[in-house]
Amino acid sequence: MGTKILTSSGHGFENECREIHDSWGRLNHLVPSMAGWSKLEKQQIRKTYWAMYGEDMAALLQKMQSQNGSKVCAALYRWMVDAHERDAIVAREAFGQGDVNYRALVEIFVGRKSSHVSLIKQAYYARFRRHLDQEIINLEPPHPYQKILVALATSHKAHQEDVSQHIAKCDARRLYEAGEGSSRGAIEEAVVLEILSKRSIPQMKLTLSSYKHIYGHEFTKSLKNAKYMEFEDALKVVMKCMCTPPTYYAKVLYAGINGTTSDNGALARVMISRAEVDLYEIQRVFKRRYGMELKDAICESIPSGDYRDFLAAIASTTTVITSHNSVSH
Repeated sequence: MGTKILTSSGHGFENECREIHDSWGRLNHLVPSMAGWSKLEKQQIRKTYWAMYGEDMAALLQKMQSQNGSKVCAALYRWMVDAHERDAIVAREAFGQGDVNYRALVEIFVGRKSSHVSLIKQAYYARFRRHLDQEIINLEPPHPYQKILVALATSHKAHQEDVSQHIAKCDARRLYEAGEGSSRGAIEEAVVLEILSKRSIPQMKLTLSSYKHIYGHEFTKSLKNAKYMEFEDALKVVMKCMCTPPTYYAKVLYAGINGTTSDNGALARVMISRAEVDLYEIQRVFKRRYGMELKDAICESIPSGDYRDFLAAIASTTTVITSHNSVSH
């Protein structure tokens, strides 16, 4: 199906809103074009729909999701809300009713700027009347991911814009001495957590780059020691998400497409959250690692229907937009 390109011409988005209004319950023919909306277009369309009909389009999608359990409505609902609202919803669902989805929480605290994390926390409290940081602290039973997330949450509060090469080198040496350079046979968690709690994500990236420069290999390589336990496994995932996001997310998408993960929402979560961030680069890594285009993998493995069409359209639109931008610049 072709993707309709929306423009903010003289009529605004009234025609699109009328089409959506007349299509509730049978959105299938609109799914490909909706997947092509940019962040600004989504905001404008949601605003225009409210002005025309006095209803929030995102709330209507959420209502449809709750009524019929539609995966495409759930995906479209997340697609339409602002990024910080979406992350607040993802965080709430991560706590769930059973096992905590720590990876979804890691993606938020590692992959978002401190200013965005602040908005997420505000949206979380506004929606759920709970403090996100406290939710993490109160998790039972305690878990290695929990310790790391608490440290990351603290680092966002003490965020510093500037990065320091000197601090990066000192922290790299401390990480070495607390891990593979130690005779204890296990990493010193307290040292790692202290560094994570005091440094911004950009500063941590510089530290890990310094580590590789000084010791000749990635810090994550030192975490593969057979003696290491759950904390090291969790730390390795966090560091990979931090340092090589396209590779990390390509693996998450592959597992989600092939059903080799218990994280059932990973596929849509990553496709939607990274669409306007780095999905094009993720697709390049995906093709290099797995020998096929992301869109083709989705179409081959996901059952036919609106949900598959929506995810495939996001992949296609991201490729088209990025290619166009490359030509323009």
